Amino acid sequence: MSLLRKTIFLVACLTLVFGVAVASAQEFKWDMALEYAATSIHGENDSYFIKLLKEKSGGKITITHHPGASLGYKSKDQFDAVTDGALPLADTYVGPLRGIDPIFLLSSLPFLAKTIDEAKILWQVSKPYYEKVLQKSNQILLLVSPWPPSGVWAKKPIRSLDDLKNLKIRTYDPNGTITFKNIGAAPIQLSWSDVVPQLGTGGIESVLTSAEGGVSSKFWDLLSHFTEINYSAPLNMIHMNADAYKKLTPELQKTLLAVAAETDDRAWETAKGRVQQNYKDMKAHGMTVVTDCPSSVVDALAKAGQPAVDEWLGKMGPDGQKILDEYRKRLGK
Repeated sequence: MSLLRKTIFLVACLTLVFGVAVASAQEFKWDMALEYAATSIHGENDSYFIKLLKEKSGGKITITHHPGASLGYKSKDQFDAVTDGALPLADTYVGPLRGIDPIFLLSSLPFLAKTIDEAKILWQVSKPYYEKVLQKSNQILLLVSPWPPSGVWAKKPIRSLDDLKNLKIRTYDPNGTITFKNIGAAPIQLSWSDVVPQLGTGGIESVLTSAEGGVSSKFWDLLSHFTEINYSAPLNMIHMNADAYKKLTPELQKTLLAVAAETDDRAWETAKGRVQQNYKDMKAHGMTVVTDCPSSVVDALAKAGQPAVDEWLGKMGPDGQKILDEYRKRLGK
């Protein structure tokens, strides 16, 4: 081998070794947005994910958490920001993403999945559809976390259909808007960060959300009753910009996915026991928790929500029916 070739070979080897060393030593510092409070079930889940990832990556991946929409992003904005790379990752409630794809309305279809266990089965059936949509948007899905089942926060108990008539109730997506409009209420669709201001000014007088959602925002300062109806258990997801993911070494990619899987399992288990703790906190702050809403009211709400299901099926096409059929099959229905 000539001296020139030996020199070129040596330079190439040194470049390769140096490049690998730089990649292995590189640290990644990311910002992560969340529209909900740090004390919410999703805020706490994010903290668990961030702490575990830093630990398992040996400090090579650190994430600064920005809860409470502190970066100025609402859930819908977060999706676009992650697609564009303005945010490397975010924890996003999926309902506002309906304009991107109707799959994001699945988890909040009225009275389809009324418990955490049912919501998990629905998620397992539909996961490939979510992943496909995110892939088209230059994203990867790391994990999902469920909300405990939604009920009605108000200044009165919901014991009859008359209690819902003309009730100015906040809904979180078109499914709820359709359902409560059909029952005779006056629904207003709002992002979470707009709820407390609207309650304070009288723009709304009740809220469709979980016990968890109201506890994390201290609704007892403005409302007195929570009526359990188990309307749905919708999802949040932690999603990541694909380009940011590809910058990780294969080892760190493996670590990230393992931490995400562990956090996903924790999220589902945490949600199961959250409701009773929420009820305890609510009662401690003088709230009345109604757990015996008449079945006639719930049945009427389910009937009022059927057009939302039908509309979703129309938008999803054959895939929608396939998902519902497989879900019901797994439920044994």
